[in-house]
Amino acid sequence: MFEVRPLTPSIGAEISGISLNDELNDDTIEQVYNSLIKHQVIFFRNQNLSPESHLKLAESLGEIDPGHPVYPHVDGYQSIVLLRNDANNRPDTADWHKDLTFKANPPFASILHGIKVPKYGGDTLWASMSAAYDQLPDGWKDYLEGLEAIHDMGTFRNDYYKEGGVESINNALKSVGSAVHKVIDTHPISGLKYINVNQSFTRNIVNENQGPSDHVLQFLYQHMNKPEFQVRFHWEDNSVAIWDNRITQHYAVCDYLPELRHMQRITVINDKRDKS
Repeated sequence: MFEVRPLTPSIGAEISGISLNDELNDDTIEQVYNSLIKHQVIFFRNQNLSPESHLKLAESLGEIDPGHPVYPHVDGYQSIVLLRNDANNRPDTADWHKDLTFKANPPFASILHGIKVPKYGGDTLWASMSAAYDQLPDGWKDYLEGLEAIHDMGTFRNDYYKEGGVESINNALKSVGSAVHKVIDTHPISGLKYINVNQSFTRNIVNENQGPSDHVLQFLYQHMNKPEFQVRFHWEDNSVAIWDNRITQHYAVCDYLPELRHMQRITVINDKRDKS
């Protein structure tokens, strides 16, 4: 039986009574989707998910991203990102971030499958940006409304620098590009307002000098970092997480090296239920 167990008042739920490898009917898919919208990130245990089932689940939610601009992919599956980290391949995700906000249309959701995870460590945290918005002082809400911020590839500069130095960074800045997004946005399905900046990719507030912009962004980053807005998930082999990238941020804790952490992820670009 499909069962949803909330993990915190603000964000996160664990779902049981379902095998994601099975042929899911429309009612079950709708239950999964509605749980995602309500809880913002949902978790499943004991899911030995095949690449084909992983892709099928992603397609039930919307259009699949063809491939990540930096990370490698699983052999034979261009859309499944390979995240395989150990002492020889350190991760670069130890920052609070939303995925790919340097794009004009950042993705709707991601489905992450833990293939082989450390016995200890390697947790991922998610934070609700609607809960963070709700707890802003009213004066800050009024001030931030209508502001926009510039996002670019941020932390990924390091990856390009390793490949080919400064020239590689400059070429990537041209090809990857930048985007401008509202600082406070509204979720198209739930209608909740949420904070829409992140440490990895947000560079500065539009029409503000760097100093005042940094002041605003640092205030928001400190505010968003409160445990009250977060859920922490301890991975086991064959766990699956699905999160709504529009209204959450996440942080993959790098405390497990030199152990191996092998994950596979599919990103869903557009929510096919969003008709806006």
